[in-house]
Amino acid sequence: MRELFAIRANPLDLPSIVEAALHTRPDGGFGAVACFIGVVRQENLGRRVTHLEYEAYDPLAVRAFELISDESRARWPSMTVAIHHRVGRLAIGEASVAIAAVAPHRAEAFAGSRYAIERVKQIAPIWKHEFFEGGDVWIEGAVADPADRAAREEAYRRACA
Repeated sequence: MRELFAIRANPLDLPSIVEAALHTRPDGGFGAVACFIGVVRQENLGRRVTHLEYEAYDPLAVRAFELISDESRARWPSMTVAIHHRVGRLAIGEASVAIAAVAPHRAEAFAGSRYAIERVKQIAPIWKHEFFEGGDVWIEGAVADPADRAAREEAYRRACA
């Protein structure tokens, strides 16, 4: 598998995601890989979570990931970002999102990884249905307009904080 961007019902495979990002530059020009893995936590807002269910509009979500990659390259031209997100039912401890940012140097890789997750949360059409002891709730998903410059700048500020 060498997909940089994907929505998957099956468990995420971080080594394959990293390989996809590294494969974009087979000359070995990358000196750093920074990864982010979001996992289902056991507690949220004081409630014991039993599981999550994610839904996505797959084609638009993948397009959002591509846009995030384009934005990342505009800021860090030598970087490549790979983003994969799960859909369906996820148990506590399972990975819901994985990001691999590869760059010549660690500072760019770390910033790129953080920028990517901030933008995923802002603009990707992915919705989280949280089930907890005693009930369930839909968690508000992405609400920013992808073209909103202030949202992009906020993601950049967080990435480089």
